[in-house]
Amino acid sequence: MSVKSRGEYASKHVVPKNLALLLCFASFFAGMFFTNRMLMMPDAKVIPRTSRTDERPVDCDLKIRVLKNEANSSRGVSGSQQSIQTVDKAISDLEIKLMAARAGRETVLNDPKISKDLKNVESTSKRKYLMVIGINTAFSSRKRRDSVRATWMPQAEMRKKLEEEKGIIIRFVIGHSSTLGGILDKAIEAEERVHGDFLRLQHTEGYLELSGKTKTYFATAVSLWDAEFYVKVDDDVHVNLATLGMTLAEHRKKPRVYIGCMKSGPVLARKGVKYHEPEYWKFGDVGNKYFRHATGQLYAISKDLATYISINQNVLHKYANEDVSLGSWFIGLDVEHVNDRRLCCGTPPDCERKAQAGNICVASFDWQCSGICMSVKRIMGVHKRCGEDTNALWTTNFSQTTRNSDSVKVHTREYASTFVGVKDV
Repeated sequence: MSVKSRGEYASKHVVPKNLALLLCFASFFAGMFFTNRMLMMPDAKVIPRTSRTDERPVDCDLKIRVLKNEANSSRGVSGSQQSIQTVDKAISDLEIKLMAARAGRETVLNDPKISKDLKNVESTSKRKYLMVIGINTAFSSRKRRDSVRATWMPQAEMRKKLEEEKGIIIRFVIGHSSTLGGILDKAIEAEERVHGDFLRLQHTEGYLELSGKTKTYFATAVSLWDAEFYVKVDDDVHVNLATLGMTLAEHRKKPRVYIGCMKSGPVLARKGVKYHEPEYWKFGDVGNKYFRHATGQLYAISKDLATYISINQNVLHKYANEDVSLGSWFIGLDVEHVNDRRLCCGTPPDCERKAQAGNICVASFDWQCSGICMSVKRIMGVHKRCGEDTNALWTTNFSQTTRNSDSVKVHTREYASTFVGVKDV
C-alpha cells in the first residue's frame, strides 16, 4: 500500500476537534457527579452502635467539659435564665464531688497505717448517714476509752445496730506513734481487734499536732462515710447521743453550718503559758482576742465544710490551738455559726438541774479541766445523773426533727449562765 493510500485511510478515522473537546467536558462532569455521590454515602464502619453492651465509662473531667459547653451554648440561645443557673450549679456540684473523691482517695489509699478493713470501704458508698462522731484520743488514754465505752458509747452489736438503723458512726480517732510499728501502735492494734472501734489516721500523734490531726480526721472521715454532719469530741466529755442527733438534725437543710459553743478568748503572747500562740502578732496588738470559734471539747460541721477541708487540707494553716485553727479555716466562707450552749453544760449539779427541768444537755464537762475532771472515775456518775433516757436513742426519729428558731434563742439565753465566772480561753 502506498503512503498516499495510508494517509487517506487514517483521515477517515480522525475524530473532529470540537467533538473531542465536548467528550472531555462530559467525562469531567460525570466524574464529579459520581464522586459527590460516593462521598455522600454513609460508611457502615463508622455507624455508631446503640447497644448497651458497647458503652464505655466516661471520664469525669470530660463530663465537666461537656456540661460547661452546654452551659455556654445555652447562654447564646433563647433559653431561660433559670435553666442556665441549674446547669451551672450542676457543674459546680460535680466539680466539688470530683475533687472531694480524689482528695479522699489519696488520703486513704496512700496511708500505710490505715487498717485493711477501712481500705475496703468504698469512698462513694451509697449509704447516707446522719453523723460521724470522732472521739479524739491518745495512746495513754486506754482507761478513758473504756470509761466512754461503759457509759454513752454503744458497744459490739449495739454499735452496729446504731450505724444501720440510726445512721450514726462512732470511732475513736488516733494516728500512729513517732516509731512506726512500735509498742504503742501494737497496743492500739490489739485493742482494735477486741473492740473494732478505731479510725486510724495518717498522722503522727503529739499534743502540739492537734490542729493537723483535726484536719486529717475530717478529710479521712468524709472520704469513708457520706454523712450530713461530722463531729469531733474529746474522750473526757460526756455526750447524750439522741440529744446530739436531734440538735444537728435541726440544721440539716443548711449547706454550710458550724455548730458549737462559740467563744473568743485572748490571744496569749507570753511563752510558757498554756495555750500560748506563737503567731500572736497575726491577730493585731498584744491583748487582742481571737475571732469567734467553737470550743474544742465538742463541735460539728456539715458535709460541705468537711469536704472543703478535705480538698484544701494541704494549704490550710495550722495555729497552735486546734479549735482556733478550725475556726480560721471558715473565715471568708459563707458559713453559718450556730452558738448552742447545750453543747457545753457543766457537770452536776449544772447538767443534772437542766435534765430535771426537761432540758437535756448534749455534752457535759468541767471548764477548769477542759473536760470532766478525773473523767475515768467521775464519768459514770455524770452519766447516771445527766444522761438521757436509755431508750431515747432507739425511739427517736431523726428524719422528722424540725427546727424552731424561737426555741434556739431561748436555749441560748438559758445556757448563757454556763459561762458565768469561767475564763474564756
